Amino acid sequence: MIKKFLKRVFRRSEKTKKIGNAQVIPFALHSVPREQISYGAKRVTDGLQAAGFKAFVVGGAVRDLLLSKKPKDFDVATDATPEEIKQVFRRSRIIGRRFRLVHVMFGEELVEVATFRCMIETAQTDENGRLLRDNEFGDQEQDAARRDFTANALFYDPTTQEIYDYHRGYADIRDGILRIIGDPLVRYREDPVRMLRAVRLSAKLGIQLDPATAAPIAQLKSLLDNVPEARMLDEVLKMLLSGHSVECIQQLRKMELHHGLLPLLDVIMEQPTGEKFIMLALKNTDERLSQDKSVSPAFLFAALLWHEVLSVWNGLVAQGERPVSAMFTAMDEVLARQKKKLAIPHRHDAVMKEIWLLQQRFEQRSGQRPYRLLEQPRFRAAFDFLLLRCASNEVDNELGLWWDEFQDTSETRRQEMLQPEGAGVKKRRRKPRKKPDATQTVQVAE
Repeated sequence: MIKKFLKRVFRRSEKTKKIGNAQVIPFALHSVPREQISYGAKRVTDGLQAAGFKAFVVGGAVRDLLLSKKPKDFDVATDATPEEIKQVFRRSRIIGRRFRLVHVMFGEELVEVATFRCMIETAQTDENGRLLRDNEFGDQEQDAARRDFTANALFYDPTTQEIYDYHRGYADIRDGILRIIGDPLVRYREDPVRMLRAVRLSAKLGIQLDPATAAPIAQLKSLLDNVPEARMLDEVLKMLLSGHSVECIQQLRKMELHHGLLPLLDVIMEQPTGEKFIMLALKNTDERLSQDKSVSPAFLFAALLWHEVLSVWNGLVAQGERPVSAMFTAMDEVLARQKKKLAIPHRHDAVMKEIWLLQQRFEQRSGQRPYRLLEQPRFRAAFDFLLLRCASNEVDNELGLWWDEFQDTSETRRQEMLQPEGAGVKKRRRKPRKKPDATQTVQVAE
């Protein structure tokens, strides 16, 4: 009798329940313990709930935990206003103009806290349907409807260890499906970046796009031309630094979303050498991120734009322009063209240019030139870049091996490795000076 009673109790505890329009998933089903939530996020939800407010961990953190992945950060959603949140937490500040958020600090951890938002039927849009301004406070159900995908619309309560699900996101995650909330045509028009986000999340999480979610992308991809350059940069960086950039680029090409996004992908990805170089650069980035190593966005953009620069440079040199001045012209032209679509910050320009310019100097292996190159602040980044060129068969692998040995060997060995002055360097013939005629000589003398 006791065993049957206990079985009924545990079976009942494993069932979901309804609270309003939310399906509440108990801990016995989802198995995500409170201990997996970050210290700061628990402090925020506990503090707000103690003050009489609702508070949940939301979005990508809940999704990642259900997929047994480590969340990058933990965001919190609440029915408290920014001013009320600030009253609860002394170390916090209100940020944002279009929609105010609160950043709460716990040592080195920063927790972003947002007030529930609502959907507005009369929201301001442009001629293509893109939302311009619709930020208004709302309730939890309205906030769930505002989110892009069902997998991102889950609310985890660390106190009860329950998950609130308004759009069957929990079932979609279990089935390995990424599904947009609402009518895909309307949601993509509201924010075209959602198309890129769908590709990124599908590749990053290893789950399939719902057919209805994927279907309108082909006909609506032109809407990306209407997205501000800064937002495009933010989304592209998330792709490239997701740790799954190779899968993201492959998915972009499969759905023909890469055209115009990164000009290099339109042409270079069709060339065997260029494609191999880019894929090696992306694979290298993914491996570094998987090992928790730092990655430089400037280095990554330098790699992605390199063959575009090389193409322009070769054309200018063929027209008779000097190699160094041709390189400066090529760099400026490619960066100016790219910034019309993707607002790469100016702070990256100098690093990218240094990496590109140093590539020519690796060919110079005589006299004091190799020593001076070793002293360059960007030598290590430029050398890593050279190794990518060697691996993609753009330059002879012997060049990379030479520099790999030269930078770490003894002075005696370095002297042995140096090439004879002028070896491998084609000297440009100087045009003979014309002697001034007699009349010019007289005029100068006068």
